[in-house]
Amino acid sequence: MAHRNKPAPRNRTRGISKIASEENFGAVAASLPNIAEFIEYGEISVGTLEPVGCVAVAADGHNSLAMLVRRKDETLAQLLIRLDLAIGLANTEDIFTDEVNTATTQTHKKVVSTKKLRGHD
Repeated sequence: MAHRNKPAPRNRTRGISKIASEENFGAVAASLPNIAEFIEYGEISVGTLEPVGCVAVAADGHNSLAMLVRRKDETLAQLLIRLDLAIGLANTEDIFTDEVNTATTQTHKKVVSTKKLRGHD
């Protein structure tokens, strides 16, 4: 049996402990208050969705409050700030933002918000 070298230990420079430490949580919750509240009962997803690319979605068990498409040169922080604002808009004005379905049917118009139909959950 051939001898295999053990992998050298990696010196990690980033990780969950530095990004989401308890010391940073208050600052993150203060800067994204709608997301901080929403994740107590809903779900946030960020990832790639073909054919539109990177998306951020906020959904609870019944509704999608916001579906955003990451813009060219938009940072993750900027996308999360937009998501936080869209969640706030859904919670206070019953306006739900859907850029995902719009992006697949139209090339230039990115934002479409629709009012929640009263009585149709």
